[in-house]
Amino acid sequence: MGKKTRQAKQAADTTGNAAETAVGSKSFEVVARAGYVATGLLHLIIGVIAFRVALGKSGEANQSGAMSQLASTPGGIFLIWAGFLGCAALALFLIAQVIFDWKGLETKKRLKKQLIAGSKAVVFAAIAVTFSVYAFGGTGNSDQTARSASSVLMSSTAGSVLLVGVGIGVLIAGGYHLFSGIAKRFEVNLEGVPRGTAGTAIIWLGRVGYSAKGAALMILGLLIVIATIKQNPEQSSGLDGALKSLRDQPFGLWLLAAVGIGLICYGLFSAVRSRYQKM
Repeated sequence: MGKKTRQAKQAADTTGNAAETAVGSKSFEVVARAGYVATGLLHLIIGVIAFRVALGKSGEANQSGAMSQLASTPGGIFLIWAGFLGCAALALFLIAQVIFDWKGLETKKRLKKQLIAGSKAVVFAAIAVTFSVYAFGGTGNSDQTARSASSVLMSSTAGSVLLVGVGIGVLIAGGYHLFSGIAKRFEVNLEGVPRGTAGTAIIWLGRVGYSAKGAALMILGLLIVIATIKQNPEQSSGLDGALKSLRDQPFGLWLLAAVGIGLICYGLFSAVRSRYQKM
């Protein structure tokens, strides 16, 4: 190994160690935990909008609708910036886990943990991007974006296959959330949860919240698959379209109201989770 190669390797190791130290610091962890609060706030607002829609009110029960409502409230822009910073920090924290953590585990277990952390990092990075759009004064319509993207993908066989795969992936994610809620699987990621009434309330918020989010995701995934098979991009809408399609079913208003309440519970649980989540 040449001198320049050794120097480059030493520099890379030093940079890597510095990055690991910075991301693993207590102060950075505190900021990263704020990402859970930010996503909780989004789910809380989406749940409120969904419940209002069940009562016959208007509104977009998706991230765009939640962001617009947040931006229109006094001081909302500061919450949006805080949400962006929290979600971005959480995404970086999870990426750091993928790179630096679990080195002592056997390959299969390490890869499983890295895959889970990496998937979560992508989700929080996407939410951070959404926050950033509104932080810089932009707007958007996530359902319209979903329809436009679906229309492009449906124009080719490969794109249709990909879209069906996305729909199945969303269905699986929804099923996982539903199962996690029913079986309380999320508990393994919590530590220090208080005993007694407070602890029981936290767990029930998680159970109801995870179940409701799972139901919403499963409806969304099913709509994506059906829309692709029918080659109808108008049916392949986002979360708002999925929830409003639920409203149009028998007893749909009651079901939508229940999902709205469940998403509110998920939002509250996510905020509480910021305190007790294993990092």
